[in-house]
Amino acid sequence: MSSNTFYIKTFGCQQNLADSQRIASYYKSRGYKPSKTMKDASEVVINTCMIRQSAEDRVTGLVKNIAKSAKWREKTKPKIVVSGCMVGMAVRDETGKYLKALQKRMPEVDEFLPLEEVGFDYPALRQDVSHSWVPISNGCNNFCTFCVVPFTRGREISRPFKDVIEEIEELAKKGCYEVTLLGQNVNSYGADLVKNSKGLPAGRQGYKLPNGKTVKPVMVKHLGKYRIPTLFPYLLDEVCKIKGIKTVKFISSNPWDFSDQLISVIAKNPKIDRNLHLAVQSGDDEVLKRMNRWYTQEEYINLIRKIKTKIPNVQISTDIIVGFPGETEEQFQSTVKLAKEVNFAYAYVSKYSDRPTTAAHKAFRDDISHAEKERRWIILNNLINRKGTPRTAVH
Repeated sequence: MSSNTFYIKTFGCQQNLADSQRIASYYKSRGYKPSKTMKDASEVVINTCMIRQSAEDRVTGLVKNIAKSAKWREKTKPKIVVSGCMVGMAVRDETGKYLKALQKRMPEVDEFLPLEEVGFDYPALRQDVSHSWVPISNGCNNFCTFCVVPFTRGREISRPFKDVIEEIEELAKKGCYEVTLLGQNVNSYGADLVKNSKGLPAGRQGYKLPNGKTVKPVMVKHLGKYRIPTLFPYLLDEVCKIKGIKTVKFISSNPWDFSDQLISVIAKNPKIDRNLHLAVQSGDDEVLKRMNRWYTQEEYINLIRKIKTKIPNVQISTDIIVGFPGETEEQFQSTVKLAKEVNFAYAYVSKYSDRPTTAAHKAFRDDISHAEKERRWIILNNLINRKGTPRTAVH
């Protein structure tokens, strides 16, 4: 084991991978060197996910194995640092109960590192810049009843427009030709920037872009009213103008705030990837309502039709949850029907996992058996993923 070396193990989605790149930069700034293997590192950083219970269990198992294997080999146990979503939950739990539960579950952990201590002050340390993940926001304001993200990452905070553009410009100079913009909901990027501008009511003032142009925020309809101001169509358009960038992707997008202006920007820019990921989660209106998803089956299908009409050769991928509390066979078949009608390119199908602190955990009983969830998963996965089998959901 070499002193002052680190190894990062990442669980979860692309946002977690991007976070790990900043954690690596944070360690290098303190004089640490990356280790090629976990067993040779003096510090092991585990960047966690808790979108499902199985993700938490893998973290716990890894911590136990690291401590045990160090004893077996009569080596000094490396310092174990846990970061990511599980720590984010602990930071936001004002009662302190979740942190105590983590400490009790994993007494082998030496430090719990909140991502807030890393922030965006440290540039991402990328092994290969040809394709780069670029976070544009962090957190989520939507509070879908099944989702723990607002509790692990907090409310949505947008990175400054200028910072995002400058980071991608620098990446392009280093040879990057493909970028993926990341956010829990990229569609609402900039809503907080606009709201904070001069303290004026959202959407009534212009926003000055880094190039000096003043634009009017795109107002997105939410619960029947145009109330969410977003700058994402402008950001996406500006990224496409950066010399050297050949392909632009983005995840994740919500169906309810996928604006006409966003569709137009995609349609006019051939650089933007023609696979769009739009999580439907369910094809049944009653289940969608219990999930706090702000659209109906009909509205989702109409959006897909609009996108396919205006963007030639577009493909749609999605996320679907089977076995949400109270989902009947008839409601499940509504999702099957929607999947057949939309003809998704692929889907990340997941079985509902009860998550602490979420509204679903508090309001609904997890009453669908594991066997029934598995049966429904197989049906949808076989129906949609004929050419490949995505195993885990993007979130």
